[in-house]
Amino acid sequence: MQFLKTLFWVVLAVVMVLFARDNWHVVPVNLWAGLVADIKLPILVLIAWLIGFLPTFIVYRARIWSLKRRLDTQNPSNAGPSVVPNPVPTPVRRSSSPSETPLAERDAPDREATDSKAWPSA
Repeated sequence: MQFLKTLFWVVLAVVMVLFARDNWHVVPVNLWAGLVADIKLPILVLIAWLIGFLPTFIVYRARIWSLKRRLDTQNPSNAGPSVVPNPVPTPVRRSSSPSETPLAERDAPDREATDSKAWPSA
């Protein structure tokens, strides 16, 4: 799908360049009080397109922004990530009774706790 989007934009750019090259003529535009502006035709087409596109695009973006704000106030779960406090660790119960051998093996006197990832060799 990305290839088709890229192909579309490349074809559109080529068509626009060919149009601009073939129509690169001076066009007189009559302004007020007898003032005449000489503008190249592709530039005039681009200005006319921008005059029509920009207000529509601004209204569209403003509408999307207001709808997102309205949705966020009605449904707070869409407002974004909320701050979650860190969980409190539960204390480990250590017992030295003979019935609990896994803890007794772990608490052997030849092992000492360090900040390293591996236990030190003795």
